[in-house]
Amino acid sequence: MASTHIDIDTAPWAVGTAFCGQSAIYEGKEIVQVKMLSDRRAEGGGSAWLVKFSPPPGKLIKIVATARSDEHVFNLEGGRGTKTGQPVRSSGGYTLNPKGQPHSAFIGQETVAFVVYSGELDEIHSMEVVDIEAAEAASP
Repeated sequence: MASTHIDIDTAPWAVGTAFCGQSAIYEGKEIVQVKMLSDRRAEGGGSAWLVKFSPPPGKLIKIVATARSDEHVFNLEGGRGTKTGQPVRSSGGYTLNPKGQPHSAFIGQETVAFVVYSGELDEIHSMEVVDIEAAEAASP
């Protein structure tokens, strides 16, 4: 198989529905966008993606998922946050969600991550946009 080369700067962002379903669109706006860098699942391999999360102002994107294969996430810009929208992991952070691992994330700022799956993409149980204030009131 030949090498694959992609110019990241000129590759267009696509709506993230293939990545996380219709929840990638909130009130008519794309809040999850992707650049698929490679997809070798048909040959028994994995896939690599750039994923951009863009929560609306004053809101969080809340994701609950289970890894269907090893998922490697490297934050390039932004990062995960708390229920109150405060950053927890910033750019440069790395996470491994091994196959079968339930996991979740709150994203309160524009975030770009390099995500590599060893096989199938995560099973997304829910992805919703919540008010930061509502998340604060719900925290113990």
